Amino acid sequence: MLAFMAQRIAHVTLVVRNYDEAIAFYTQKLGFEVVEDVAQGDGKRWVVIAPANSPSTSLLLAQAASDEQLQAVGNQAGGRVFLFLHTSTFWDDYHRMKAQGVTFLEEPRQEPYGDVVVFQDCYGNKWDLLGPKPA
Repeated sequence: MLAFMAQRIAHVTLVVRNYDEAIAFYTQKLGFEVVEDVAQGDGKRWVVIAPANSPSTSLLLAQAASDEQLQAVGNQAGGRVFLFLHTSTFWDDYHRMKAQGVTFLEEPRQEPYGDVVVFQDCYGNKWDLLGPKPA
């Protein structure tokens, strides 16, 4: 029988046009924190961001380095919702983000699983802001 180590997804790569504009959007508009920002030479950086108090998963910002990568900026999921931001303070987060100029593509709605609204990041990637119903 195979023994499996405990696994988790640590980082999800998000291709961005520019490190600093992405950091500004995610920290100022969404309230994320910079976990790491380490220069790697030749303009490359290891930039990890995450929601405040995020237990395990973060975004690794990767500045596009080719025309092919630039074409993926803002469309990493082919027009579908790409990432899901869960929150226990849905309405507070919604109103704060709206006041910060975040683009919402619809009005918040109630679904069987909780309150949800689709928004776009600074590049056009679609996100769900989701306030899950208590179990």
